[in-house]
Amino acid sequence: MGTLRPRTGWSGHRHRRVHPDGPAAHHRPGRGRVDLALRALLRPGVLLLLGAAAVGLGGMFAVYSYITPTLTHRAGLPSGAVPAVLAVWGLGMAVGNLAGGYLADRFPDSAPFAILTVFAAFLAVFAVVSTSPVGAVVGVFTIGTSFAIVPCLQSRLMDVAADAQTLAAAGNHAAGNLANALGAWLGGVAIDLGGGWASPAGVGVAMAAAGLLFLVAAPTQWRDTA
Repeated sequence: MGTLRPRTGWSGHRHRRVHPDGPAAHHRPGRGRVDLALRALLRPGVLLLLGAAAVGLGGMFAVYSYITPTLTHRAGLPSGAVPAVLAVWGLGMAVGNLAGGYLADRFPDSAPFAILTVFAAFLAVFAVVSTSPVGAVVGVFTIGTSFAIVPCLQSRLMDVAADAQTLAAAGNHAAGNLANALGAWLGGVAIDLGGGWASPAGVGVAMAAAGLLFLVAAPTQWRDTA
């Protein structure tokens, strides 16, 4: 038997060098798909929904960022009770997530409007009733349920984004992080301006209303792609 030798790229084959910036570079597999996905991500309907998530959900983080002093200084709860109240918040988020998935399936167009409207009302009520321990705990649960907006917007993004579903899903997570930053910052600004521990809830009402404005601008985009 002869000795097997590895075949080099130049043995028995004619090779053509392709300049990185030549015509062939513009026809690489996948390049067209990336361009198509980026164009789909920049559709007005997608951007409006991401804006609704970044602004509308910020109210939840405005309250959450300062929930400990709100509970201890405003509601009069002992600091040792804060972890239990945060567990109530988490329970509200779990309930909201389940409810949001159901509403997204049954009422895909109207559910985001209803959720943000109810969320704004919950925040307004929390600003009033958070002076009592019971009112604060109940308010924390109801604000947590605002997480229902997440599956609703995620579902609509999958429909509107079309060829950019992966990027849209990532964008929804990024919008959530932006909501966290905006809510915490604006809530802190309100407190620094002398609004007191109830002022982050007021900021949340304004942010939920702003999120509704994004949704108002989006319905024609939804109907065109549904």
